[in-house]
Amino acid sequence: MNIRKAVLADSKGIAKVHVDSWRTTYKNIIPDGFLKKLSYNRRTELWNENIIKEENYVFVAENSDGEIIGFAACGKRDSNHVPESGDLTAIYLLEEYHGKGVGKGLLKQVFLQFEELGFNRIFVEVLEDNKSRYFYEYFGAELYKTKKIAIAGAELDLFIYEWNNMKDVLSKS
Repeated sequence: MNIRKAVLADSKGIAKVHVDSWRTTYKNIIPDGFLKKLSYNRRTELWNENIIKEENYVFVAENSDGEIIGFAACGKRDSNHVPESGDLTAIYLLEEYHGKGVGKGLLKQVFLQFEELGFNRIFVEVLEDNKSRYFYEYFGAELYKTKKIAIAGAELDLFIYEWNNMKDVLSKS
């Protein structure tokens, strides 16, 4: 496995992982109609925009054949007004790569980026029914607050987690 900073040419591979992982991760959480309508082309356009934004940091994980099997994105959300803090905005992998250290490697890369940026508080948003929240908890994230959101007509509970100790995460990952 290789983890590296994403380049514009990676947008299509990231989009494929994004759509495919949403369809497996959010099955029975987000309405099926919404998941079926996810578009590789629209997600490719989205990732083109995300990669070229200077304040975004996107990383990809590749398998031994050089195919993108996961990605992570971080930066600071416009809604985040906490000084010296950042946000893990996405971390997704293809289902067949869960439990193989890919997520851990991506998380480490993101936290190294946060450290370089001088951030000391990190936030991540995750739906209550998304099992990846246990991954964040394992790496020391603590529940900061919850709120209700609506996706495709479904009302869902969004958990916002916070890390206060970057070094603990880096030593564990």
